[in-house]
Amino acid sequence: MPDAEPTALQPAALAGSIRTWAAELGFSACGIAGTELAQDEARLIRWLQAGHQGEMGFMGRHGRKRARPRQLVPGTRTVVVVRMDYTPDRAADPRAVLEARQRAFITRYSLGRDYHKLMRRRLQRLAERIQSTIGPFGYRAFVDSAPVLERALAREAGLGWIGKNTMLLNRHAGSYFFLGELFTDLPLPTDDPVRAHCGSCRRCLRACPTNAFTGPYQLDARRCISYLTIEHPGSIPEPLRPAMGNRIFGCDDCQLVCPWNRYTHPTAEDDFQPRHGLDDADLVALFNWDEATFLERTAGSAIRRIGHERWLRNLAVALGNTAPTPEVVEALGQRLNHPSALVREHVRWALARHGTPRGTD
Repeated sequence: MPDAEPTALQPAALAGSIRTWAAELGFSACGIAGTELAQDEARLIRWLQAGHQGEMGFMGRHGRKRARPRQLVPGTRTVVVVRMDYTPDRAADPRAVLEARQRAFITRYSLGRDYHKLMRRRLQRLAERIQSTIGPFGYRAFVDSAPVLERALAREAGLGWIGKNTMLLNRHAGSYFFLGELFTDLPLPTDDPVRAHCGSCRRCLRACPTNAFTGPYQLDARRCISYLTIEHPGSIPEPLRPAMGNRIFGCDDCQLVCPWNRYTHPTAEDDFQPRHGLDDADLVALFNWDEATFLERTAGSAIRRIGHERWLRNLAVALGNTAPTPEVVEALGQRLNHPSALVREHVRWALARHGTPRGTD
């Protein structure tokens, strides 16, 4: 990263302008962080040593660089952190969907288009706006695209505190938002971290269907439904399957019960609104999608990354947890000879749950 050219604005004035430009680009909030994350690095190392990352090998692949912005992008002095709210105001009530076991629950952040490209483009435009004012400077924009402790940086940027459910919480916006970062070589004044406001509340810890929290601020990803349905590539442990209910992509339970989410702001982005009725879809209908339909309906969505095989795996578990109607049993039976051993295993489990075990490998 090259050294920044002298700026036409004083650092404090430039920081204020950056916040204004970020708001004009549709970001919900913007703050500036330093690069010191020593305590977060220590927590990361303990988490990795405990094996709580499961099969997410990428979490440890970059070593301590994840907590050291200056090593990730040499020359980094400050990090501009942005927030973008994603709660869709035209989606079905998530609690109602969870209670209707024949429906499919999909985490609210993935109901619309994938946020990565949208936010990355906006961050690039923010960098270009800065550059048009001060001249060339060194920067890198990230949206889940590099080993970055984004919640720790957001906390340092004053955008919230890390709650007991390990999510970033904001007193005025809850936790339903995305984060993005602009690593810069600019000597900007940094914001003050926000004091935590969880108090004695433990609602998120108690709400987890699979007991993935080993304690406040401690998540064992191997038991987390978001990990199991998205990141985990293999067979879902049988003891955890019944607790997954009808959650087929992600889980919002620890956010749904958080008192601070009463202050959540609906998104202003049309791209984050539900597509193809995925906010309240029928399990059997989704399970009947062939691969071509899956690819078509999830184009431009974060859901597509799990692929059709995991999609069917997750749906088979959900169908095993719903009422054993003839329609459900018939749909499962039609997948008993699926080419994937992973799919067949979960289909057989679901049928056994309904008292109709069939099929062998």
